[in-house]
Parts: sequence; C-alpha cells; structure tokens
Amino acid sequence: MSLILHAAALAVPVDGRQSEMALDIARGTRRLLRAAGWASVTELALPSGRRADIVALSGDSSLAIVEIKSSLADFRADRKWQDYRFHCDQLFFAVSPEMPAETLPPDAGLIVADAFGAEIVREAPVHRLAGATRRTMLLRFAVAAADRLHALADPAATLPREL
Repeated sequence: MSLILHAAALAVPVDGRQSEMALDIARGTRRLLRAAGWASVTELALPSGRRADIVALSGDSSLAIVEIKSSLADFRADRKWQDYRFHCDQLFFAVSPEMPAETLPPDAGLIVADAFGAEIVREAPVHRLAGATRRTMLLRFAVAAADRLHALADPAATLPREL
C-alpha cells in the first residue's frame, strides 16, 4: 500500500510557481522536518490570504512556517513573509547553501537545504499562537492534507478546496 501511495505522490504535478531550486529546497527541508517528527504541507493558504511555502505541525500542535528563498533577489523582492509570524509559533527561512545567511533576518530560524536533505543552522524563536489562531491553522492544515490525500487516491476527485 505505501509503495502505491509513494508512486502516486511522484505523479503529483508541480503547479509551476516554484523554481527548480525552490522545489529542491522544499524537498530537503521536508525530509528534515519529517525526520524530526513534524508533518508538513506545502502552499497552504493562510487566513490573511497569503500562501505559506511550507507549514509544519508537530505532535504537540506547534506550528512552524518555512519560507523558501531560492536567491538573494527572491528575498529582496518579497516582504510578505513578515505576515507569516501571525500564523505560526516559529518562522524559518530555508535557503540553498549558496545563499548568504547574513542577509536573512536574525530573529527567524535558518535552514540550509538541497534536494537531498537539510540542516537547521539557527533555531527560530518560539512565539506561541493564541488559541483561536491555532485552531484556525490546525483546521486549514487538516483539510488541506486530507483533500490532497484524497486527490491522490481518487484522481477523478474535484480539486482540493481552500478554506
């Protein structure tokens, strides 16, 4: 059964918004998160209307958002990540080994990743979410994960919905 799901996961089409570098960083970062006991989803719509690159959920209901930056130009052109702090307990940046780490905000965690794995270079400070915000994010996470799993098992299913 897991082999079948693994094969189906390989067939999931990429939506085209991410560069090859960003996809590699996401893959390595998600491997690191999984090894640390976190479940994760990509491209999760937030209550603010923004879309987080990776949202990770731990067994104690902690939520982390990982913002992927594939280049210095990508980081400098994008300031929407500041909104992500309101939707997670920890905020990380995930970058390639070539990205100059000193250009990233020191008050966010730092993950260096490639397509094969990742390492946390700097832990993110913890800022616990309010209960109502946590509930909203947990529901978004659960619905997105369930819908995506359903779509893998039933290719004729309607597209996953966003809350």
